[in-house]
Amino acid sequence: MSKLLTSIGEFFSLWRFSRIVFLIVAILVAIGIWKFFFSHNKDAENYLTATVEHRDIQNLVTATGILQPREYVDVGAQVSGQLKKLHVVVGQQVKAGDLLAEIDATVYRAKVDGIRAQLENQRAQLGDKQAQLVLAKIRVERQQNLFKDDATTKESLQTAEASYQSSGSLLKALQAQIQQTESSLRAEEANLAYARIYAPMNGTVVTITSRQGQTLNANQQAPTIMRIADLSTMTVQTQVSEADIGKLQVGMPVYFTTLGGQDYRWYSKLDRVEPTPVVTNNVVLYNALFDVPNDSKVLMTQMSTQVFFIASQAKNALVIPASAVNFKPRKPGEAPENKWGDKSNGPDRNKKSEQNGDSDKNKSASSEKEVADKKDIAKEDSAKENSAKERAGKKEFATNEQSNHLSSADTNSGAGDEGRRKRWPRKGLPVAGAEAKPTPAVVQVMDAKGNLTERNVVIGISNRVQVQVLEGLQEGEIVVSGMRQLDKPNAAGGAPMGQGGPGGPGGPGGGGAGGGARQMR
Repeated sequence: MSKLLTSIGEFFSLWRFSRIVFLIVAILVAIGIWKFFFSHNKDAENYLTATVEHRDIQNLVTATGILQPREYVDVGAQVSGQLKKLHVVVGQQVKAGDLLAEIDATVYRAKVDGIRAQLENQRAQLGDKQAQLVLAKIRVERQQNLFKDDATTKESLQTAEASYQSSGSLLKALQAQIQQTESSLRAEEANLAYARIYAPMNGTVVTITSRQGQTLNANQQAPTIMRIADLSTMTVQTQVSEADIGKLQVGMPVYFTTLGGQDYRWYSKLDRVEPTPVVTNNVVLYNALFDVPNDSKVLMTQMSTQVFFIASQAKNALVIPASAVNFKPRKPGEAPENKWGDKSNGPDRNKKSEQNGDSDKNKSASSEKEVADKKDIAKEDSAKENSAKERAGKKEFATNEQSNHLSSADTNSGAGDEGRRKRWPRKGLPVAGAEAKPTPAVVQVMDAKGNLTERNVVIGISNRVQVQVLEGLQEGEIVVSGMRQLDKPNAAGGAPMGQGGPGGPGGPGGGGAGGGARQMR
């Protein structure tokens, strides 16, 4: 009986122990399920995030400008006098040859009449001189006939001949005077015609600077009466700073807005850049000009414009805030990575080359010595040392490891051209209109539970606010663009809550992540 009771006790003890173990396992499983499905990162609320989305992105060069008519002419007066009549008003459409204004022509008309009378007098004198010349010729012929018959003296014949020559000379002098008078008459008639001012071109009267009844003095310079312009095509004169002028290129797309129509964009292409700058308060500005059609006559003279030159752009691209992008710094002793763009050293470069970067450098140094001992390679190096371009390249290689580097695939070979260094071209000013070069970067990606994961991406176009993502992210993913400012600002230089610092996302150089954030590092 005691054995039975002992067995029953052991059974109940084992049953209680199994139930306890089962309860503990169930609790642990429940905790695991809760953590897996319901647990979130408490620090996730302190991060500023942005969603990866598709949109258009543009890298722009901005400047201000003014509108001017492409074709215009300042109509002036060529003669002095009182402005007697204005036949047009500002804004009136005129055609070439239309009468614009009249100057009092009383004096010029009187001069014309006087010269005409003088010309008539000279022409009458010309008839008299011609008759005298005919008479002198008859006398010479008569004296010649008498002299043959010895009926007159030689002196009389000579007198008749001299009189004939004198009459011919007086006739020529009078003809010259008539020509001079006719020339003066044409000049005075022109001055009389200049008293009536006609339109030189088709266009619109945009300004009138002289008033009716005003006395104009054209002795020193031609006074301007009005301006006629063709408003069907306008020219935007943009002033670009010397820091941005290197980014412009003739033919690049451009658009602008006006103060009164900021919701509408006028598109065109850059026509020309004037080489001579305009210096204002020690600021060097260059004029960049382009034309835009104005058939609707909405654009007017001297309108202020905000101009945007499109250096590069992408349509329907994956875009994230610029504050979410970080460039991973190189650790001490780590081999420098090659620039993006080399097929053998890009994102798909050989893993063996990455692991043996330092050993490849040592091999490349020994390989250079071996190649220098060879005569043919020495001649090639000597020829290239004589050129300024190669000397500049070698100097750059010594000062900048990232610009000039060794290709591991070539330095492993110790003979021929394969052992020579490969040099990257020196980086210059950005070329306008060219697509941005892909650049590797790092972003922090947040999952649904608020956990952060560092991910390598490739970025393209950047406009300082947003960047284009070429590889590494998908639409809808969430990236971290900053952290909320939890500390209270001090009185000396702290920013109020809801505002970013100068270098943060909310400042001028920030990436549009919103106020009250500091950029992730």
